[in-house]
Amino acid sequence: MTARILAVDDSPTIRGLVADVLRKAGFEVFLASDGVEGVGTLADADPDLIITDINMPKMDGFGLIESVRATGSYSSIPILVLTTESSDALKARARNAGATGWIVKPFDDERFLTVIDRVLGR
Repeated sequence: MTARILAVDDSPTIRGLVADVLRKAGFEVFLASDGVEGVGTLADADPDLIITDINMPKMDGFGLIESVRATGSYSSIPILVLTTESSDALKARARNAGATGWIVKPFDDERFLTVIDRVLGR
């Protein structure tokens, strides 16, 4: 079964890069441009993993994580943060909100996929 991944980022360039890497690795990819759109895409995407940026308009990554964790259906889904931010305080805030892991942009494709495989238990 192909794993389904929802990638949420306000940058069209980053969404495209992430989608390209994930699709080449055999994942089914769904995209959203901010947290509001990401939450609205959950039912259609039915993801096995969510990858989200932190700094986005309308709803940031923290809001997205908190919203997903508040749902019954998706409360235990793994969520990886993919961002240019790297401060310990922001990492702690993401963990407290319910993030599973943290990847700093720019990312190395192989390491990115290794983290995803580990989180998905593949």
